[in-house]
Amino acid sequence: MSRTNRSTPLINQAIALYGGTFDPIHYGHLRPVEALSGLIGLKEVIWLPNNIPPHRPQPEASSQQRLEMVRLALEPYSSFKVDVRELEKPTPSYTIETLRDFRKEIGDKQPLAFIIGQDSLLSISTWHQWNELLNVCHLLVCARPGYQTHFENTQMQTWLTQHQTKQQEDIHCLPSGKIFLADTPLYNISATDIRARHKAGLNCHDLLPNSVEDYIRQQQLYK
Repeated sequence: MSRTNRSTPLINQAIALYGGTFDPIHYGHLRPVEALSGLIGLKEVIWLPNNIPPHRPQPEASSQQRLEMVRLALEPYSSFKVDVRELEKPTPSYTIETLRDFRKEIGDKQPLAFIIGQDSLLSISTWHQWNELLNVCHLLVCARPGYQTHFENTQMQTWLTQHQTKQQEDIHCLPSGKIFLADTPLYNISATDIRARHKAGLNCHDLLPNSVEDYIRQQQLYK
């Protein structure tokens, strides 16, 4: 496996990263990020499947199987790339460490963003060194079904208010430091439900790309 190959990006053109276990990747991942790319004008989104997630159980599919499913799902998208640095780590992948790794590669001036869901934003204070994130990147937040749009904790809500921007230009003109709440479509799809449907022998073609569904069946995953 190798890391993604890409040309040197232009300053004032944000690179966005999107991480997850992708066990399996599905339309609840793909379509909001596709909509976000159009809304913000992202030229490149780098997908980061991880090996050992720090906040959830170990994935059912192997690292190689999840990587292959991500590659299959991203084939129709010319601006979506996959990077395997987290898959190659034998230890848990912390977002801040991955972001710092990217920042070293691209320099201090290049705009860098990390895509998360509304659920992740509301629990971000549990992340490793979470208060360092905006020193390294912007946060692009996709809406999630059933989650509120504000913090109950006053201090966290103040933090959001201080850093929130409604100007997409800020994401491309500044290297880091902003939070953009994106009005992306809601897809009530979960990998847990997909795995359960496969265990029950049900078809999931409406929840993920056909290429991924076919691969799951070929590999006899989630039985």
